[in-house]
Amino acid sequence: MKISHVVKEKMNLLGQKKIPFVFIIDYQEDTSVVIPLSEINTDMLLYDFEGISNTESRTIKSEKSIQLEVFPVDYTTYLNQFNRIQHEIASGNTYLLNLTTSTPIKSKYSLKEIFHCAKAKYRLWLDDKFVCFSPETFVKIIDNKIFSYPMKGTIDGSIPNAESIILSDTKESSEHYTIVDLIRNDLNLVSKNVTVEQFRYIEKVETHSGSILQVSSRISGILNNNWNMHIGDIFDKLLPAGSISGAPKERTIEIINLTETHSRGFYTGIAGIFDGNTVNSMVMIRFIEKNDNNYYYKSGGGITSMSDARKEYEELIQKIYVPVY
Repeated sequence: MKISHVVKEKMNLLGQKKIPFVFIIDYQEDTSVVIPLSEINTDMLLYDFEGISNTESRTIKSEKSIQLEVFPVDYTTYLNQFNRIQHEIASGNTYLLNLTTSTPIKSKYSLKEIFHCAKAKYRLWLDDKFVCFSPETFVKIIDNKIFSYPMKGTIDGSIPNAESIILSDTKESSEHYTIVDLIRNDLNLVSKNVTVEQFRYIEKVETHSGSILQVSSRISGILNNNWNMHIGDIFDKLLPAGSISGAPKERTIEIINLTETHSRGFYTGIAGIFDGNTVNSMVMIRFIEKNDNNYYYKSGGGITSMSDARKEYEELIQKIYVPVY
């Protein structure tokens, strides 16, 4: 999977000229948006990258929560996909795979209203096609240094001793080690002196049904001084994001394409902003898509040999939420 030559060169050219731009690259990397900030129309695109935004701060206040009516895939269907992945794992073809699904939902809110209500590090609304409110950074580039923050491991924050439980869970720990190793290898493709600066720290996210805890790490590397002339090349080498594909990446993506029954589209792609000096980007998770006036919430989780099908199914549903103020 490679970014198209046209998109890559446009990112490189804008970076070379230090023209600020937003980029949105879908999972398949065949439908992308790259547009200078000066040309963005707020009727088509709204963004907020950790406070760098083209819209006023939250203009719509929701009630205590945004209630979603959820119609999840039945467990038997999910189990069939899960078992297929376990067979691939047992055959040595993958040892971590991020399985996702598309869940029909109903909400009284429009996608734009959800954008304004949502509390998240990153928010994105595109032409009433989808809204994303992601907690996960993909990469940041600051002062010739590139940072990545892989996120793996989720638990209900209301469970007593939730933090110690998730940090001591063998399956979750193994999965996180795998992703950190994968991202470290990815960063080595574009930078040098790659270092794991912080390993397995907790982030708390408030949802419409309570809090959840998520486990992240911080990895960094050193870029060449002229990195801004090669922004497209850098992302081309890093995509797709390891945290939403798996390891080994290339073979795992093939298995994902054979197993999943929906098109991911922009879900699990990446989006970001170059402000003329720095880059900040996210992985597009926590994602609602509109198709024929129907809403679909796309969510998933990592599968390893130690995964329990029922727990993974429940986590898939647990991630169907909108974080609000």
